[in-house]
Amino acid sequence: MKITKVETLCLSRMHEPERQWFTRSYRVIKAACAIVIISTDEGLQGIGEACASGIPSLIQETVAWLSKGLVGHDPTDVSIVPHPNHCSPTYDAAVGGIDCALWDLRGKVAGKRVSELLTEKPLEKVRLYASSGCRYDWRKRPEQLIDETLGYMKEGYTGCKVRVGTEWSWDGVTVDRFLGLMRELAQAVDGQMELMLDGNQRLSEEEALEIAKDLDRLGFTWFEEPIPRKNINGYVRLNAAVAMPITGGEEFTTLEQFRPYLESKAYAIVQPDAGRCGITEVMAIAQMAHQYGVDVCPENWENGLMTMANSHLVAALPNPRVQEVCQIQGPLQWGILREKPIIRDGYLELSDRPGLGVELAEDLEERFPYIEGCHAIQVER
Repeated sequence: MKITKVETLCLSRMHEPERQWFTRSYRVIKAACAIVIISTDEGLQGIGEACASGIPSLIQETVAWLSKGLVGHDPTDVSIVPHPNHCSPTYDAAVGGIDCALWDLRGKVAGKRVSELLTEKPLEKVRLYASSGCRYDWRKRPEQLIDETLGYMKEGYTGCKVRVGTEWSWDGVTVDRFLGLMRELAQAVDGQMELMLDGNQRLSEEEALEIAKDLDRLGFTWFEEPIPRKNINGYVRLNAAVAMPITGGEEFTTLEQFRPYLESKAYAIVQPDAGRCGITEVMAIAQMAHQYGVDVCPENWENGLMTMANSHLVAALPNPRVQEVCQIQGPLQWGILREKPIIRDGYLELSDRPGLGVELAEDLEERFPYIEGCHAIQVER
């Protein structure tokens, strides 16, 4: 069997006004997707989603360049797999899409699920947590965060990750005011679902420590990337100050990048993403992290194909925990797949079909034509 073609589908969909969401001072107006398709001379295809934050059209160009080392080769030959280099997010996302597509293809060749290729006894289903907390505005009605979280609980999710809301300086938000909302959220949930907080690297170490201590007391499951990622010593101090795990590393794409964080105990949980660097590299990171007693809970912020790759990965981990699933991507998220996987009682059930267990829907480029331009616009108040 030989690879005959490697191509990339670039897809997007503008959010309706009610679907637009905030990250600090940016309003996200568009969902995007980049899908790598690897075809063979025996009619089999492998599919993998690359992290679209690398800009789909640029990912497409990079995949085309990397395809020169793939076409004509056996897809089961692991020596042809490109490696992430942590120098370019676009390059690494292209590698991630190619690597995931190759795993899907290998699974189809072997007649096994990807998770079965990764370990002998993988999980049959993976617990999901709802990831959002990007719709509430400190100026209008911050309690929307509580309503939204309770909605996910009613849908069967056993965990939810929230964020710190719109730019604090716009409305004079303080740590005390923020913690007041977190206390109300914890009280509303009443121990019926796990809560996580993503700081998106927006806080000072002093602010993060005050918040971390209160979240620890409230029983939050983890506190993700509270301070700038380069402040390794700050993470070491935060992680040592509370029993609750301090987590991070979603933008890291190589094992070497995680090394100082593992050696210094800066992260209690690491969060690489197969869509950013590939299943192969995330498994290498997970195996090393396990030696340090550190678990892996992958970042997974975009569409359904990426969710399948990360879910097969989680099913094969030495200590599988939970898998993130974005709640605000809109119809593009699952519309790229012919059939949405079964999600029941907060668990994603892995099908018996080989590879990643899903196929692409038809006419994707007609239904979700790619729109060039930034996915977010800056807002000033």
